[in-house]
Amino acid sequence: MLTAIEGIYRNGKIQLNELPRHISDETPVIVTFLTSGHILLATRSIGEAQAADLRARLANFAEEWDSPEMDIYDNYDALKPNV
Repeated sequence: MLTAIEGIYRNGKIQLNELPRHISDETPVIVTFLTSGHILLATRSIGEAQAADLRARLANFAEEWDSPEMDIYDNYDALKPNV
């Protein structure tokens, strides 16, 4: 049987969004790291109401952020020269 549960990797540990059901301790696992443009706000202690408030306050910047010229900043850390 395969069971999938979302979580986040932080400081060398995997934090699960929920506890698995019917899985005993010491069960072997395989962890696959996903790259995604999505940020799980709940893992950062941001609720729906707070997220909606932030979204509304930052809406004025969305047009500029979403412009093709800003794509260069998507990999800023990888592209900046090593200083």
